[in-house]
Amino acid sequence: MQLKTKLVLSLSALTCAIVLILSTLFVSELLRQRIEQTVAANDVLSHEVLLMTRQAVEAGLRAQPPIDRSDEALHAAVTDALRSNTALADVMNAVVRYSPTVQDVSVTDAHGTILLSTDPDALDQQASFRTSLSSVRDGGIAYQTRQVFGKPRVFDSSQTLVRNGQPFLIVHVGVLSTFLRNSYAPWLKAALLFAGLAGLASIIAAGLLANLALFPIEQISQRLEHLTLAEGLATPLLPGTRPKTNDAVVRVTRTIDRLGQQIRSTEAGYSALQANLNQMLDTLRDGVLLFTADHRSIMVSDAVAYFLNLPEDSKQDMVGLRIEEIFHPETALGAAVLEAFASGRTVNAETVTLEDGRQVQITLDRIDDGLAGTGSLGTLLTLRDTESALQLGQELEVSRRLAAIGKLTAGVGHEVKNPINAMVVHLELLRAKIAAAGNGACEGAQRHVDILAGEMQRLDRVVQTLADFSRPMELHLHEHDLRQVVAAVIELMGVELAENNVHILVENPHEIVPVRIDAELIRQALLNLLLNAMQAMPSGGDLSITIKKDQHFAMVQIADTGEGIPPELLPRIFELYFTTKSTGSGIGLATTYRILQMHGGAMDVLSNSDPASPQRGTTFTLRMPLTTGIANDPRKVVTAASNRN
Repeated sequence: MQLKTKLVLSLSALTCAIVLILSTLFVSELLRQRIEQTVAANDVLSHEVLLMTRQAVEAGLRAQPPIDRSDEALHAAVTDALRSNTALADVMNAVVRYSPTVQDVSVTDAHGTILLSTDPDALDQQASFRTSLSSVRDGGIAYQTRQVFGKPRVFDSSQTLVRNGQPFLIVHVGVLSTFLRNSYAPWLKAALLFAGLAGLASIIAAGLLANLALFPIEQISQRLEHLTLAEGLATPLLPGTRPKTNDAVVRVTRTIDRLGQQIRSTEAGYSALQANLNQMLDTLRDGVLLFTADHRSIMVSDAVAYFLNLPEDSKQDMVGLRIEEIFHPETALGAAVLEAFASGRTVNAETVTLEDGRQVQITLDRIDDGLAGTGSLGTLLTLRDTESALQLGQELEVSRRLAAIGKLTAGVGHEVKNPINAMVVHLELLRAKIAAAGNGACEGAQRHVDILAGEMQRLDRVVQTLADFSRPMELHLHEHDLRQVVAAVIELMGVELAENNVHILVENPHEIVPVRIDAELIRQALLNLLLNAMQAMPSGGDLSITIKKDQHFAMVQIADTGEGIPPELLPRIFELYFTTKSTGSGIGLATTYRILQMHGGAMDVLSNSDPASPQRGTTFTLRMPLTTGIANDPRKVVTAASNRN
């Protein structure tokens, strides 16, 4: 069965059910109204009989009073008065004769004894129990239907004559359910016929409307099929062949599924492209802004906040703003950018000096679609800090030098180690022969042998140092709080620093600083810097350690108040074996720099060696990437280890 047929049948069945419910409510409401009319009419008749009963009792008691004041005499007098009053009997008989639903009318005393009735055989008999017609009126539709259309029964409509606050006489009007059913039959048949015709008409109308409502699906199906054929998502049918199904709804569903799959694939590709773009912008040091043709920003990199001296999390606040709302003409950068936009020209690396002395290069590129006369689609603005570019170049140069040294030492250490071992062996043999000779003339030769042995040992230590520096390091990356890693190093060095009169000042942020690092190697790097700082302050001093976040990097600044490094020596401090200390090995800073590189970080240094300057001292700044949801991912550890081999 086709889905269209199922929908038509379902709508028809639903319409039939609704009509059936409404018809039932309609018929039940009519029945309730008819019963209320019957109850009201019989109440009028019972009131009329009650009035005639009162008049008959009053007239009879005046004409023939009771023989004494006893209840029995009063009862006998009232009975005679009722039965002798022809007007009352005529009214009661008229009610039975002319009312289509009344079976009998009777008058009983307070104890239920029938004193007067249209049925002569019921006189002086005890009245039987009858269901009150008012209870039928107040009942539900099911109860009313059961009482009226069930087995024949007589309902009672009664009125009470009260004497001294107590029931004295009761008028009963008996209503036969058969009479009610016969009186209700004509309108009931008409109501059922109307409901049936309405249900049939509604079912036919529902079927027609369902077909009309589903007709546009055929057109939608054809258009979607043309669309899928145009997009290459479906193959056209061969001449003379039919589709697998004639159900338009099924064809529309399948076509929409194919289009939805294409949309999901496109969306996945776009999401991946957007994620890559966001990652590139987040790690880019240059400030990048993309504006629409009406100069409204649609893309802003994190580094823009650095150039505007804004908080790091203000990137989202700038998206959607006009260029005048981002760059203010009162500032040097804002004036230069607004002037470049207003001129409509392309700007290539134009340098602007900011209020704080920084120099920023502005690059402005217009974006168009290549069609003549269409105008610009948007503008790409790039901000570059020349100092950061210079610093990056220096870091690349240091990295290049360290890489070259690593390659060189790996070969030199292997080639020199074996000859040294052979020389040491032969030198020991020569020393043994000189000792065996025991000749005093060989004392000078023994002294030269000792000198050669000492120099060979020193050369062996140098070669071993080369081998250690060039040996690959095994990273064991885990997520750590950088504050705790620094605290462990300070605790390790605390006693030695205190003995050398070095006062430590630590500045920690309140929030956690998560980094994914090899904690042992980072502690070694920090230990090297603390030892250098302590040795730079032989008479003691202040050592401040500051931990903070800078965009997507964690930073550790180690500043001492020592002698400082002369400007001419700063470019060489990360070179292997370069040292200004008589007892230094010259590999500490090079190793520290290498450890930072292996973690995807960097290190820079600022130093003031002027003895008269209050800012004399050296500040090392270590940068490491903050974690971005890659904790406990073993693949990252494997990748880091494999990149070293």
